[in-house]
Amino acid sequence: MSEVKLSAETRTTFGKGSARQARRAAQTPAVIYGHGQDPKHVNVEAHGLMMALKTPNVLISLDIAGDGTELVIPKAVQRHPLKPVITHVDFLIVKKGEKVTVEVPVHTEGELAAGSNMLETLLTTISIEAEATHLPEAVTVSIAGLEAGATVHAKDLVLPAGATLAVDGETPVLQIVAPQAEEPAAETEAEGTEA
Repeated sequence: MSEVKLSAETRTTFGKGSARQARRAAQTPAVIYGHGQDPKHVNVEAHGLMMALKTPNVLISLDIAGDGTELVIPKAVQRHPLKPVITHVDFLIVKKGEKVTVEVPVHTEGELAAGSNMLETLLTTISIEAEATHLPEAVTVSIAGLEAGATVHAKDLVLPAGATLAVDGETPVLQIVAPQAEEPAAETEAEGTEA
């Protein structure tokens, strides 16, 4: 995964008014923490950040004006409930070669075996541990030919080289279920009734 370079500046004022002012100036408030350092409060260019966060677990090189560069990954992203706006981001500092635990989306590919079986997704993401600069965007599992009753567990997922599961291997991720038979409608007319 390649790094996304974004510019940021140190934030010295706090509170809702300060956050609104930053958003009006096309910036997103954020905090950077990790590696025993004191948290750094920054404002990040909003549009570049929004585009970068379309990739799960994106690796970001934050160029902080007058304070050097930090290599970070997003740990918590807060979004406005109604508008397509990111209101705040928590970044975790990472170093090349270091392993981190992240949630990655689980994608499916292929078609189920013939019939009207249904795919039931139990987990949309899976927790894995991987090298910070080589985080996968997603884990893909094939459902081709799976019959009703089949279950895919976490241990069945094919992870990229160097990545390991951070959950129990027996954790069910998805299963194939047979359609439920509809119960016959109750008889509307009683048998043997006299007028």
